[in-house]
Amino acid sequence: MEHSPDLHKTAAASIPPRHPDTVIKGFLRTVEQYADLIAVDSLDGKTRLTWRQVRERVEALAAGLSRIGVRHGDTVALMLKNRPEFLFADLAIMALGATPFSLYATLPAAQIVPLLDNSDARIVLCERAFLNQIRGAQKDWPALATVVLLDGDGGAGTIDWSDVEKGGAEGFDFEAAVAAVRPDDLATIVYTSGTTGPAKGVELPHSSVIAFATIVEHWLRFFPGQRILSWLPTAHTTERVAGHYLPLLNGCTITFCDDPMNIMAAVKQVHPHIFFSPPRLWEKIKLGIEKQWAALPEDARLAVHEAQQRSLEKVRLEQAEKPVPTALAEAVAADDARFFAPVRKALGLDAEGLFVGSGGAMAPIALVEFFHAIGLPLDEAYGMTESAALGTRSPKGKVRIGTVGRAQPGVEVKLADDGEILIRHAGIMRGYRKQPEATAAIKDADGWLHTGDIGTVDADGYFRIVDRKKDIIINSFGKNMSPSNIEGALTGAGNFISQAIVVGDGRNYNAALLTVDSAYLSAWAAEHGLGGLDIDALCRSPEVLVEVEAEVARANEQLARVEQIKKFRIVGGEWLPGSQAVTATMKLRRRAILEQYADEIDAMYAGEGRD
Repeated sequence: MEHSPDLHKTAAASIPPRHPDTVIKGFLRTVEQYADLIAVDSLDGKTRLTWRQVRERVEALAAGLSRIGVRHGDTVALMLKNRPEFLFADLAIMALGATPFSLYATLPAAQIVPLLDNSDARIVLCERAFLNQIRGAQKDWPALATVVLLDGDGGAGTIDWSDVEKGGAEGFDFEAAVAAVRPDDLATIVYTSGTTGPAKGVELPHSSVIAFATIVEHWLRFFPGQRILSWLPTAHTTERVAGHYLPLLNGCTITFCDDPMNIMAAVKQVHPHIFFSPPRLWEKIKLGIEKQWAALPEDARLAVHEAQQRSLEKVRLEQAEKPVPTALAEAVAADDARFFAPVRKALGLDAEGLFVGSGGAMAPIALVEFFHAIGLPLDEAYGMTESAALGTRSPKGKVRIGTVGRAQPGVEVKLADDGEILIRHAGIMRGYRKQPEATAAIKDADGWLHTGDIGTVDADGYFRIVDRKKDIIINSFGKNMSPSNIEGALTGAGNFISQAIVVGDGRNYNAALLTVDSAYLSAWAAEHGLGGLDIDALCRSPEVLVEVEAEVARANEQLARVEQIKKFRIVGGEWLPGSQAVTATMKLRRRAILEQYADEIDAMYAGEGRD
């Protein structure tokens, strides 16, 4: 089906905002309305504060930062884990009309320097765990003159955080400072993850955040006391706006998880009302559920399998908008009470009105169907840092699996002639900091954001993401292919393949670089008498090669012949977030990986070694 560039766009009609015109003014309104409700919590229970108490901390810190020289229009860096102090600092800096921005905790000093340079930061608030990284950056960016240090004595060149809180500027007027903050002042700078090159600083004014809140609240309910988990990197747009700003504008309770490795224990403890994650975590959750089911006695295992099949049948009928037979609906309801509700409760994903979402990359259809079948209707959205994370979303109760939904209210989305997705709304970034040419290349004179993503749209306005425009594979026969689609088939084919990079541009066939799931591989090795081998040795073992070959074969069954993988290399255990190969938000750095493994790729096409 062909579509004109203007097809399926939602008119960007103004939606009246529910909030004051800046985040910090919205915070003060929340304090007035919900002063005695719990605002922030920590998993260990040591920090549990009401909104009134949060304001006291924010005001004290703002007064202290004013005393040490933070002024309206300044930029202040934050290098803190997900913890209450991040929220205090974020709001205190905003209250002064300054701009807070967050540094990924995994960044080495050499990668921090260009961000400090671009942002003009002269002050950083950090915790002791990151002090060496900051000091390393100061060697090449001496303009970073002030380090406010949390939880420990950093010695010369640092100021103790508690001293800043206790030593406010004389005569400081907190409410007057807040009143002076304007909607067009920068609320934050978010640095892109750098998948295709150096990170760019996306400037988001307060008006962008308020637009985000206005649009999101049109379809997702936030309410006082609602349980929210903050666990994704605070340097990422989604965590910042959905994990911090939306909750504080609505009086929710934010619980901080400072170690993403413990996130599922945190979910079990908190039972959040909203839980969002990249697909990789959902894959791990699915694996854990299936492992528990596999350990059941044979009759129980068979019963669960049959229940899954019935529920999948119902899901697929609903997706096809076909009637569900009454007998099937009743059987699925009974199955849910018997098998799936206990799973949701055990996970901590059982709050009333729970919303679960996936984003950052397209999830395999089989993965999304699995969660829909067990009563967790995973919803996929689409947006970018530059669009303040806004773009498309399925209407409530109308998720169309395999799509990223429709244009959100107040957002225009359309396809260019070449299939590139374009977005326009009131919250689009101001631009890339100090990069007018890069800004002009992505944001045209009419306000359309050129996303760089190729998509399709169906007759009902549901969008599908094909791939990044620059990543599309065109083989030697001129066939266009989406590497992400092929990679999704590989990672969804079993438990061994963790990550995949597909190559084949200008080639006669496709090949792949694969990593294995280290945790799963270690457990599997122990069960198969290979527990004495390390991960690298296991990746070279014939036994693991056989298992991975089987998964590649299963993936190929789902792909067109021209898309299938003819050769592959296992390059080791999974690439870790924050590494040369993967961003802190778990996106693969395709260009860097292709450069790092150029020899292995050439070998696959030269026919060297075993495939």
